[in-house]
Amino acid sequence: MELISKPNLEALTGRTYSDAEFEVIDLMTTDTIRGEVGDRISDPPQPGIASVALGMAARVLVNAAGISSEQAGGMLISYFASQIGQAMSSDERRRLRRSVGLASGASSLDIAPADTAPSMSVWRVL
Repeated sequence: MELISKPNLEALTGRTYSDAEFEVIDLMTTDTIRGEVGDRISDPPQPGIASVALGMAARVLVNAAGISSEQAGGMLISYFASQIGQAMSSDERRRLRRSVGLASGASSLDIAPADTAPSMSVWRVL
């Protein structure tokens, strides 16, 4: 299953990638996405997944180390959180999870085992 293609990535970023660079980008992007939704991605991928993958892939080599800012002499460069490595933004996570049918927001479902709940005693004065 292919989430991103080299020609699409090159068209989006306006640069060419060696096969080795593309392999790293593809691996990091696919691994991050699979870490979020597991094997729920169909072949071909559900609508919305390719755009999330392509957006993430475009960032991988821009700032793969995840640096938030860097300085050389009097020049300071700061990166937005959306420009940091292969990290997934909350919007991308929500879109990705929705695409594969997973809940994308908070819910009231309590998944903790029953024995971890705090014990409580109610006392009433007679």
